[in-house]
Parts: sequence; C-alpha cells; structure tokens
Amino acid sequence: MEINCTPREEELLRTIAQAAEQLGQPAWLIGGFVRDKILGRPCKDIDVVCIGDGTELAARAASLLHPTPTVSFFKNFGTAHFRTADGFDIEFVGARKESYRSDSRKPEVEAGTVEDDQNRRDFTINALAISLNKNDYGSLIDPFGGIADLEAKIIRTPLTPEQTFSDDPLRMLRAIRFASQLQFTIDESTWTGIQENVKRIHIVSQERITDELNKIVLSSKPSVGFDLLYRSGLLQLIFPAMVDLAGAEYKDGLGHKDNFYHTLQVLDNLSRNSDDLWLRWAAILHDIAKPATKRFEEGHGWTFHGHEAVGGRMVPKIFGKLKLPQNEKMRFVKKLVELHLRPISLTKENITDSAVRRLLFDAGEDFDALMILCEADITSKNKQKVKRFLENFQMVRQRCKEVEEKDHVRNWQPPVTGEMIMEIFGIPPSKPVGIIKDSLKDAILDGEIENNYDAAYAFMLQKGAELGLTVQKN
Repeated sequence: MEINCTPREEELLRTIAQAAEQLGQPAWLIGGFVRDKILGRPCKDIDVVCIGDGTELAARAASLLHPTPTVSFFKNFGTAHFRTADGFDIEFVGARKESYRSDSRKPEVEAGTVEDDQNRRDFTINALAISLNKNDYGSLIDPFGGIADLEAKIIRTPLTPEQTFSDDPLRMLRAIRFASQLQFTIDESTWTGIQENVKRIHIVSQERITDELNKIVLSSKPSVGFDLLYRSGLLQLIFPAMVDLAGAEYKDGLGHKDNFYHTLQVLDNLSRNSDDLWLRWAAILHDIAKPATKRFEEGHGWTFHGHEAVGGRMVPKIFGKLKLPQNEKMRFVKKLVELHLRPISLTKENITDSAVRRLLFDAGEDFDALMILCEADITSKNKQKVKRFLENFQMVRQRCKEVEEKDHVRNWQPPVTGEMIMEIFGIPPSKPVGIIKDSLKDAILDGEIENNYDAAYAFMLQKGAELGLTVQKN
C-alpha cells in the first residue's frame, strides 16, 4: 500500500522493522500516521503495535538510531515512547484487547492479536495497519473498510456506535474533531450513536475534553466542529455558556442576530488569518456576555450595552471551568474581549488623534491581534454592507498607523516615572504621585503635551505646584 512516506520516514520504519525482526516480535504501523500518510497530510506521530513487549521493541529500535534517543517507559500501561532529534514521536505498545466498566473510560487490558488491537480503535480510518514484517512489509490490514471511508470522507466506528461510545465517551468528541479537522462527514448511525450517548461525557475528565475542544478550535474551519457539538447536544454539557448565545428573539417586529452562529462566523473569519489558539478563543468569547446584557428598548430594539466589560469578567471563570491556563494567555483573551468594540466604534465617528492614541495605549503590544479580531467581527448577510464596513475599517488601520508613527504610544512608557516624582518633590508613595502620573498620561494621550522628557518634566512641575508640592533642592 502506498502511504506517501518521505525518505526519512521510510528510514525510521525500516529501522523499527529491523528491531522487530531481531526480537522476533511481529509489528505493525497503526492509526493516525497511516491515515494521514494515505491522505497526504504531514504527521510526526508514529504508533507501532507489536506482538509481545512494546517497551522491549522501543528500546531495541532506539538503540539502532543515531543519535540514540532517550526512551520513556510506562510500565503500568505497557507502552514506551521516544522522540527523535528531528521531531518524530514514536510510541510502542503490545497488541491488546480491552474491556470497560460502565463508570470508567479506563480499560481492563489483556494481551491480544493485531486484529484485537484494531477492534479497540475508535474509527475505521484509525484502524488501518501497515505491516513492518519481512514476509509482507508494507501490506495493508483494513478489516473495517477504512480505505473506502477515507475515499468517501466518512467518520464511522469499527464496532457498533453504542459500544464504541459507551466504552470511551471521549470518542464522541474525537469524531467531531476529526470531522472538523479533515472536513469529513459523520456516518448517520455513528451520529445517532453520539446523540444517544451524550450524557456519558460526564465520566471524562475536563482536561481531556478541553484538549479535544482546543483541537477543534485549531482546525482550519472550526465552525464545522462547533456546529456538530451544538447539534449533537454535547456543547450543552461541556460549554453551556456558548449555547446561551444561540437563537434570535423578536419583539414588536424587531429581532437580533443569532449570536451563536455569528460567533462561529467570526471564528472562521479570524481563522483564515491567524492560527493563534488564544486569539481564536478571544473570537469565541468576544460576545459571550450578550445573553446576560440583552435588553429591549422601546422604539429602538435589542441592546447589549456593556457586554464587552461583562464578558471580560466572565473570561477567568470560563477558563477556570474549562481548565484552560490561568496565566497571561487568559489575560490576553480577557483584554481582547474588553477592547473588541473600540476599533469598530472609531469607524462611526470623526476619529480624533486622542481616541486613536488611547486605543493604541490600551491595546499596547496586543494591538495587531485586536485588529485581526475586530476585522473578523465585521459580518452581515449584506455583502455591500460588509464591503463598506471593511473599507471604513481600513481607514481606521491607516489612521492608527499614522498616529503611532508620530506619537509612539503603543508600548508607551512615561518619560517621567513615579520614582522621579517622589525624588523631585521629596514625598513617599502616596496619592499625589498617582495623580501626577495619571494626569501626565492623559495629557500626552489627549495631545496637550508632546511625548518627550522635557514636556513631561515641565508638566510634572506644574501639576505638582497645583497640588501644593515643592521641588526639593539638592
């Protein structure tokens, strides 16, 4: 079977085959690497299944490579893994049979054949195996029609969907993730199996759920995965705050857009321009507070006043619930949610240099990311309206560029520091220090004084005098 291997990949596979022959352990390449190579997709994760001790085969294969990689052994799972210097992750495991209890996705394992190992795989396209054995090297074992499903672009379980998803409910998320990544369709009976087993997702750890969710977020068109999550009923269980965005309400003939599908469109728009996971999360959460802030104003219609500020406060709670990192990544997303209306609002008014400077200052080093998000947020079924808004947005971009080149406020540091203020006026850390610093910042951002040391120093002396402070003589 032709699996489109590079010379380096073929070298690695031949080395593993040599190690297997030396040990008398039949071995096969299995799973995602086989699938991706047939599809012509890049892949550096190689899974090898053997009859016998996978850890022994890993050690022997590593010893034949130069430089010899360090092998990590996982005795409890009977697996071993090493990473080559050029970035291939290779995992070895003995062929096994699995059985499950209803309250756990951790299987009870016993030794088995390669056929047993294929039976435990999640989908037909992941149950393909390629022989690494001398007598039939390169031959394909395809017991469930995985090749036909690859050609038809179908996600289907090898055994019954009921058994597959009941055994390991994470596979429901994996089905949707593969559909999103590969742009495949989920087989009808497999889809029904997901819908009937959604409540089983509760036995899966949040970390594993979020890992699959992030892979959907990073797919080329993530709306595919989120739409499937929503229609299956899984999203209601794993991310209910996002489901709250769904639907449009009408009153007195006035309605608002479906903010769930608007969010998916923004996410897709952004994904065409950035593969940054956290910027994509900012797209997902930019309107997350619209349900909480929705009001109907007589004669005007639906409003969502303050949803950017409320949404910013929701971000840490959502990150905590989803077990996403509570660090600068979260703060980046929070910041962009809070600022996402600012650049667009500039298209609706006469842009002053002061407004532009304040946007540049508040966005700082995240300005470019904010602009990508805001441009993606321009959506409408009216193509002429979108075209006009995008043209206006380009004018905002140009104006921001001109102001930044002139005033340099994006990563602004005050020409006069708090320490200097305390030293010059001979005062300790106190309220007047903060007043002078804030007034100085506002004066520069409002264009009252130039952004340089001399102007800032003179302003500091003037403000200090207004506050009754005196300069300390050396």
